[in-house]
Amino acid sequence: MFVKFQYSDTNCLRVFSLAEATPPSVALSVTPPPIKKPNGKFKHKQHKQVFDSHCGVVHMSKKNGFVKDPLGRVQKNVNFRGGGGGGGGGGNGVLEKEDSTKDGLLENLEGRNEKNGGFGAILMSAGGINGAAEELCTRSSSSEETVKNGDSRKENVKHNGYVRRLHGSTENCSKNRDETSSKSVVEGMQTKCSTKWARYGGNIPAMLEALETVKDLDEAMKPWETTLTNKERSILLKEQLGWERAVEIFEWFKRKGCYEVNVIHYNIMLRILGKARQWCEVERLWGEMEKKKIKPINSTYGTLIDVYCKGGHRDKAMKWLELMNEREMEPDEVTMGIVVQMYKKAGDFKTAEEFFKKWSSRNSAVVGRGGTSSRSRSKTGVNGDSSSASNVCLSNYTYNTMIDTYGKAGKLKEAGETFERMLQKGVVPNTVTFNTMIHMYGNNGQLAKVASLMEKMEGAKCSPDTRTYNILISLHAKHNDIELAARYLKKMKESSLEPDAVSYRTLLYAFSIRCMVSEAEELIAEMDEKGLEIDEFTQSSLTRMYIEAGLVEKSWAWFQRFHLGGNMTSECYSATIDAFGERGHILQAEKVFECCLQVKKLSVLEFNVMIKSYGISKKFDRACHLFDSMEKHGLVSDRCGYNSLVQMLASADLPEKAIFYLRKMRELDLVIDCVPYCAVISSYAKLGRMEMAVEVYKEMIGCGIKPDVIVYGVLINAYAETGNVNEATYYIETMRNLGLPMNGVVCKSLIKLYTKVGYLKEAQESYKNLQLFETGIDVYSSNCMIDLYSERSMVSEAEEIFENLKRNGDANEFTYAMMLCMYKRNGRFVEAFWIARKMRELGLMTDLLSYNHVLGLYASDGRYKEAVATFEEMVKSLVRPDNSTFKSLGIILLKCGVPKVAIDRLEMERKKDQESGVRAWASILSSVVDMDDDDDDDDNDDDVAIEVV
Repeated sequence: MFVKFQYSDTNCLRVFSLAEATPPSVALSVTPPPIKKPNGKFKHKQHKQVFDSHCGVVHMSKKNGFVKDPLGRVQKNVNFRGGGGGGGGGGNGVLEKEDSTKDGLLENLEGRNEKNGGFGAILMSAGGINGAAEELCTRSSSSEETVKNGDSRKENVKHNGYVRRLHGSTENCSKNRDETSSKSVVEGMQTKCSTKWARYGGNIPAMLEALETVKDLDEAMKPWETTLTNKERSILLKEQLGWERAVEIFEWFKRKGCYEVNVIHYNIMLRILGKARQWCEVERLWGEMEKKKIKPINSTYGTLIDVYCKGGHRDKAMKWLELMNEREMEPDEVTMGIVVQMYKKAGDFKTAEEFFKKWSSRNSAVVGRGGTSSRSRSKTGVNGDSSSASNVCLSNYTYNTMIDTYGKAGKLKEAGETFERMLQKGVVPNTVTFNTMIHMYGNNGQLAKVASLMEKMEGAKCSPDTRTYNILISLHAKHNDIELAARYLKKMKESSLEPDAVSYRTLLYAFSIRCMVSEAEELIAEMDEKGLEIDEFTQSSLTRMYIEAGLVEKSWAWFQRFHLGGNMTSECYSATIDAFGERGHILQAEKVFECCLQVKKLSVLEFNVMIKSYGISKKFDRACHLFDSMEKHGLVSDRCGYNSLVQMLASADLPEKAIFYLRKMRELDLVIDCVPYCAVISSYAKLGRMEMAVEVYKEMIGCGIKPDVIVYGVLINAYAETGNVNEATYYIETMRNLGLPMNGVVCKSLIKLYTKVGYLKEAQESYKNLQLFETGIDVYSSNCMIDLYSERSMVSEAEEIFENLKRNGDANEFTYAMMLCMYKRNGRFVEAFWIARKMRELGLMTDLLSYNHVLGLYASDGRYKEAVATFEEMVKSLVRPDNSTFKSLGIILLKCGVPKVAIDRLEMERKKDQESGVRAWASILSSVVDMDDDDDDDDNDDDVAIEVV
């Protein structure tokens, strides 16, 4: 059939059948001419657009800005794109618009061949996401799909970056003969529709208005009942806000019997029901499609995969993909993108990459079989892998998805190669592409590449959007370049872009954690001027900023602003209480708590945070009282509240109160592990009350709570402190019998225990085991071993550990003191004096034990001058001497000829008055010991001291 639109005297379009042929594919576009004069005199100008078809040429015309459809109805400013049910755009003169993707899915409306002849064309295109055009590849004739009443022949026309699929279809035109009677009803209806509805043109806004205001579908759709086209039915379903109404309309279409309900309509319903999480309804529709033998198409599976994935049913989504593969249906680019997104959101980046490579390779093979020589094409895929095919036409949306997938997987190299491949293939990157790349490199600290991307963005004449600047502000604030972050906000304004709430929030947080009060207040003023809402996170962060800056009054005024405004949530109250409580401002925290009580927004969270604040301020009685008062407010504490209170009281050396609340917690069946019991056991052990610690341990076992290695570590360490080997060994064996592994903490406790009781072999074994753990050897355990070796004069073993500690920079004051004692005990005074000298040089003489060791060394070797100097240094350092100190000093006085009676008198005076007694000792020592004598011999001894190696 050759189809021609031509002018007639009545300004209407007529269809003439000139010959029998296969149904053609028709695509028409009409743009009415501008009205030149308001007085009704118009200058007529013909516009026509011709599309070559395998059946012939299609012409169309218009006049005076009006077009008459084949039924004689006058339509104004309407574009007819193919027919459907009696002429361009359908019997109702609907403006046929290209369908775009939604949530990454191509929703394509296909024409169908009807019984009574005619013609139709449906336009389909894949629109991009975030304004990016989606270009889909032309498919070969072998991929044509068979529909219910005949074959839909497809012809792809690329126009303005879109791909259009044109389907021939026929519908019964005779049913429109009664339309004249309903015309007055349609024209008389006053439609108040949204801007979104108005974009459809034709009668669709009136239909949608009727469906929204009239519940009865027969009454609502009466004016258009006999003229609805496939396209119109699709739009009516898609525009429903509630899934129930969509189902009601869908069932009405089927009940009428005169409408074809095709796979596209089912796709729309599957998406609506999937978004509403109506999985039973989705399954019902799928079963209905199977029963009616309506074959699912690519977008059907894509829709099902998408909605199930977004609904949190990834396993079910995978089953739809498997079913698609079983039926040997190759996913198109849109469906492939959905699957990749699904894997990406699940964090399975490797599978996402593998799926894309396989899809790319298969589609490359299809293109190759289509007649294109693979030698004439590059053999490098999207990610630079030779196994992936480059001859697959991909959209920038797909490239963006893969770049983001590689970025989230940490594969920056592959992401960069994909970006470069995109440019080589002539696919123009959009703002989303650059935003993804900037965010990826920025998060990985590669700011130089971020700067390079900004230059490329400018060179590509791709203008940054608000999100671009938000990313730049965030990443530079993250890398502590707060000045540059602030400049980007200024540059955003200069670019005539309006900063959004995210822009301000990001910079406000950066200012707040740096206590940049004036800068933050300027931004707040801007937000207030623009009417931007300040969210809860910003409220709490600014409160903390004022508190950290010491501006408690301003922080209170800031809180009052939102409290009095009545727009604070329970979570925001708790965050404010916590901010004041953490810094010890307990009065303000209490006032916020009272404000929360006044507005009746108290929850368990506020009580928990307030109790925590009391704990920080050491007000444990108030914390307990507040905890007990929760029931008066109709609240019951949760596990978190009980755990917090028990651990707070246990750490405050109040185990009796802690065990009281622990037992209440157990009565409420809130104890699920040994953590609160461990806190109480540790508290009793710390106080030396081992009998109570063991009692709580047995109570825990009796309640069926299994202890962990930390509980046993506490008990073993407590017995190690007292040197009780038998009890410590019992708990070690118990722990082993339960299959609990030894850890570093237990090993350290055992080394401490064996050092106290002098068990060298056991200590050596534990020290060896300690080296096997990730934490490794610590300085305390090493010092214990040096002490053990020192007691046994095992000099070489002690020196080996000492050298290791020095090499690692871990040797401390106690380490040197132990080595000094060992050398002194073994008569190796040269090494001992070298140690004493190094201790002074390194500033390691700060403890009483160190001073006593050095002073005793000098006294025993007759170096009275150094001994007295050490004593004077000790007094100046405010280190209080003990009996051991004065015992060494008494030996010096005896050797210098001072009578023992005089020395005893000095001791009696010191015990009566420590301060005056110390002064008396210092005076006697300085008068007895000649402090002015040179001691060159001593210096020479120090010079020849052999350093321990």
